[in-house]
Amino acid sequence: MRKVLTIAGSDCSGGAGIQADLKTMLANGCYGMSVITSLTAQNTTGVRAISNTEPEFLKVQIDSVFEDICPDAVKTGMIPSKELVEVIAERLKFYGVKNLVTDPVMVATSGADLATSESVKALKEKLLPLCTLVTPNIPEAEVLTGMKIHTKDDMIAAAKKINQECGAAVLIKGGHSESDCDDVLLADGEVTVFEMKKIDNPNTHGTGCTLSSAIACNLAKGMTISDAVQRAKDYITGAISAGLDLGNGKGPLDHGYDIKTDYKN
Repeated sequence: MRKVLTIAGSDCSGGAGIQADLKTMLANGCYGMSVITSLTAQNTTGVRAISNTEPEFLKVQIDSVFEDICPDAVKTGMIPSKELVEVIAERLKFYGVKNLVTDPVMVATSGADLATSESVKALKEKLLPLCTLVTPNIPEAEVLTGMKIHTKDDMIAAAKKINQECGAAVLIKGGHSESDCDDVLLADGEVTVFEMKKIDNPNTHGTGCTLSSAIACNLAKGMTISDAVQRAKDYITGAISAGLDLGNGKGPLDHGYDIKTDYKN
């Protein structure tokens, strides 16, 4: 079984962060492991409090994983401070990680800020150059590039700028677009547009975490970046289309929509 590590924040309500990552990894046939960067007190209506992990303890978590069950792929999510970014980058470089997917989480679905300007700067300088794939949404891509993104051509231009600066493949997610949900992938010098119509479901809590985790699973299995993205998009489309409706705000996806049981509610 392929092993995948998530380095991200904890969402106690289970819809995003490491909880969404681990559910996704199980549903995609991988053994999931987690290193926690931050504890958040949140639910579908918003983030109430955040408590960040100490850098030294973060390092010990990473070492504990790599020294025993070495992952075939790693994904990173919420990294709330410059110091934590630096620890992660140093340890992943030390261990020579090959399949690294970075979801540059900056704002929660509810709108809460989950990163600082210093952590974003460290992310660009220290972590992104180590990545196989970076998966920003449109607002995150605007922060990373300093560009305004309104059109598909803008998304392509932003992907090229990020790629030129860090060398990684780039997937800009179009869920924040007003017209469609098309994603733009720049990998190996080629641009691929993944077309997708908006799904009539307001419950999208944790979509970025889920997509990046599914991609990491597919890379761990040896897929090309393009195939890994396509398979991950197929999975997340099913998880959104299942229509799970929990909580009073933007609810979570049904990560196990394709897992069959005999239980009937």
